[in-house]
Amino acid sequence: MTNLLNIPDKFKKAPDEIDSIIGHDRLMEESDVSKLSYLQCIIFETLRLSTTVPLLLPHESSADCTTGEYMVPCGTIVLVNAWAIHMDPELWEDPKAFKLEPFEGGNGEKHQKLVLPFGLERRACPGAPLAQRVMGLTLGLLLQCFDWKRVSKEEIDMTKGKGVTMPKVVPFGINV
Repeated sequence: MTNLLNIPDKFKKAPDEIDSIIGHDRLMEESDVSKLSYLQCIIFETLRLSTTVPLLLPHESSADCTTGEYMVPCGTIVLVNAWAIHMDPELWEDPKAFKLEPFEGGNGEKHQKLVLPFGLERRACPGAPLAQRVMGLTLGLLLQCFDWKRVSKEEIDMTKGKGVTMPKVVPFGINV
């Protein structure tokens, strides 16, 4: 919500999409989440930009393999730096900005595969599909049921702090 509140022009598109697809007669349901492509873009970009844990769980290679130009011997502990992938300027145009465009249209699926908050492939979190649906339903209902706006003209500070879970420097809701 904080990322959306900082870009009011894009923020308006989310409730508009919900209104056009679901209408005003009923509340959004879990089965509606997959129909809301703009809402999905918001979730993917939030997961990319606000990676909860920068390093994925460590894994041990079960066989010798080559990754890129690196030889990884059997038994090596491998750490994936998801934060570095999410902030790589070779993969993302202006990686520190909240941009939904990479996830829209034909290239959207390619960019979705670069977002790793739940791990990747057979080592991915088994609860990832449930988490995606719950996030979509929760965000969708918040957008459908409430009118949101910033309380001041200043953007909400999204600066990351130090720590394993990368908290914000200024917690949301605290005015300094």
